[in-house]
Order: sequence, then C-alpha cells, then structure tokens
Amino acid sequence: MKYRFVDHTADIAFEIFGESLAELLENATYAFYEAFVELRNLSALEERRISVEADDFESLLYKWLNELLYLFDTQFFAAKHVKVLVKGTKAEGTLSGGKYTPEDVKVEPKAITLHKFRVEKQNKKFRAFVVIDI
Repeated sequence: MKYRFVDHTADIAFEIFGESLAELLENATYAFYEAFVELRNLSALEERRISVEADDFESLLYKWLNELLYLFDTQFFAAKHVKVLVKGTKAEGTLSGGKYTPEDVKVEPKAITLHKFRVEKQNKKFRAFVVIDI
C-alpha cells in the first residue's frame, strides 16, 4: 500500500507508506494530487523540479508538501508522475504533469497542518500521517 485516505471531519487526512524516504515523498506527492485534482484530465507534458533540505524526516516531508501546495496555488500545476532522490538531508524531485483547470479541482487545499503530523521509521520502512486544511 502506498497511501490511504483517513476519514476526517473537516480536512483531508492520509497515511503514507514507503520502503525508503524517497518512496515516502513520492507516495505523499501522489496522495496530495489525488486528493485535490482529477488527474485523468491532465497531460504529463510539463516538468517541475523540487528541492528541499531539512534537519529531520518530519521537516523534510512538511517542506516537500508545502512545495507541492505552492506549485498548486501559484502555477496551477498538478503532477501525474514523480521521481525523488534523497541524499542525506536533501530531497530532489522531478514532477511530470500539467496545468489543471478549475473544473479539475475536487477541493481546494489551504495549508499543510502540523496537527497529528508525524513521520516514523520502523524496521527500515517509513510511515507518515498528514492532515491538510481545506
């Protein structure tokens, strides 16, 4: 399982899983865009690059998700494919996707919250919980 949505009364919440930190970030990207955009309507003709650095896993994921939100809000960009490389405390990713239209938006994300936000490493696997304010 890459990710699963969790029922939440007022926001979007999901758990993310990964065999590595890079895979966790990739799966977080897929969960983010699936939650907010009808991806079947998008082309994958454009590319965006993301680079974030942090002191710990939680901060890295939090910064990563905020970069996705920035692209969503300012460039109207959503990704269908992502590839992430993690080196030490830095993550770099290439996102392939395109611009969405207002009709493609399922619901508008407002902010990545720290409410119940966590990243855990267990038996060399990663698991995270994220709530996004809508």
